[in-house]
Amino acid sequence: MDNHTIKTVFKEYIHPLDSKVIQKMVDHAGLDKYVKKLDILTFTNAFIYAQLKNLDSLKRISNTIKRKKTVQRLVGIESISKSQLSRKNRDIPHEIFEVILHHLIQKLHHILGPRMVSKELGKLHLIDSSTISMCLSQYEWADFRETKAGVKMHTSISFCDGISYPNKVNLSPARPADETQLDALIVADKKVLHVFDRGYFNFEKFEAYSKAGI
Repeated sequence: MDNHTIKTVFKEYIHPLDSKVIQKMVDHAGLDKYVKKLDILTFTNAFIYAQLKNLDSLKRISNTIKRKKTVQRLVGIESISKSQLSRKNRDIPHEIFEVILHHLIQKLHHILGPRMVSKELGKLHLIDSSTISMCLSQYEWADFRETKAGVKMHTSISFCDGISYPNKVNLSPARPADETQLDALIVADKKVLHVFDRGYFNFEKFEAYSKAGI
């Protein structure tokens, strides 16, 4: 993407994030107490921009913000060190982003209206996982392989009238099989069609779901 496109896409990503509502969530949880510079909203902006530009390290994120005035205006800070980014990334509980996700899903339901939600959104759910490799020495709890750690992000995507959005996201260590997360991702609704690959094969669960009419 060129710089103009990046700015446009970035603003489209940021637009649905109701900063006042998110700030109330953050204040209620006391997550930004005594923070002067890198609050959660600024951190989120920085990593959304990094994702769009494929900045694959904290150092690159830090250097890009420091060098480019346009990025500073988009993100909301003039400079930040990689160590500050690392500490903030470590300290933010992942649950706050789950709350933000659920808030966005509620907004989508409100925009589409209850009639469309009840008739369309529940019909097709796409289930899959993505594996994120990590450093074994720093994340020993994230059981994966002998030489590296990792987590899996198991995602259920709702599909409606050409629009898709995450319905549920579960994190787990990378080693356990995908099918261990089926119960958490399946929607107990007879009108829902679930689509997933062979990683989720478990015939005992399939039989139980069938008996329940899923």
